[in-house]
Amino acid sequence: MTSPDAPSTRPSAVLRDTRAVLVRELWPVLRDPFSVVFSLLQPLVFLAFFTPLLAGMTGAPLGDQLQWFVPGIIVMSTLFGTAMAGSNLLAEMQSGSHERMLVTPVSRSALMIGRALKEMVPLSVQAVVLTGVAAVFGFRPHPPGMALGLVLLAVFGIGLGALSYSLGIASRNRDWMFWAVQQGLLFPLMILSGMLLPLESAPRWLQVLSSVNPLTYLVGAERALFNGLLTDPTVWQGALAAVGVATLGLVVGVRMMRRSV
Repeated sequence: MTSPDAPSTRPSAVLRDTRAVLVRELWPVLRDPFSVVFSLLQPLVFLAFFTPLLAGMTGAPLGDQLQWFVPGIIVMSTLFGTAMAGSNLLAEMQSGSHERMLVTPVSRSALMIGRALKEMVPLSVQAVVLTGVAAVFGFRPHPPGMALGLVLLAVFGIGLGALSYSLGIASRNRDWMFWAVQQGLLFPLMILSGMLLPLESAPRWLQVLSSVNPLTYLVGAERALFNGLLTDPTVWQGALAAVGVATLGLVVGVRMMRRSV
């Protein structure tokens, strides 16, 4: 038998704990919503400068470029937002609040999922705002596809957020290591995914690296979903990539959580 204070692994208990962790993590965001508004500036800047550049390079209408570019920008926001999650955990470990959470009977997987979902809530709001701004200039999203796309991003975000937390735990005594590894991986993954620039005309070695990047398949799935191509093969490929990242992240993250006690 487990002790009364031991974390439960029953699905109902994990869901309950996840909801509790999510609410706890969202309170600071609700008290200071300016952080959400401020983080929206980066994707808006990319949208303002990259879209006309792509239209000028390809000669395609601005609306067509937005259909290709906006989903990539939304994936980029998810990538940066969830990859930064580990920095919040570093601050909690320095203040001692992380250790206090670990001695509570809260499921370790719920700690990971709840914190990662907290990152996805403001990111979903940003995606809706960004889509609305782009719609003024000719972007036409497919609402059901967009909803499915956000669900897919949430699955991916849970995995990436858990990996970011794992990195935070591993580098808790050397903060610089977190930033060095995070920045060293983030930008190559972003460039090799084709979210900002198409890679069809890239050198062969870049295309090979892109083919083993799970983010490539997620970007392709988001573009198909936002454009209403729900049965496109890229959708299930992106779903597999998202589930794979989520599974890996939770397995690694839960182990790191248990070792950090």
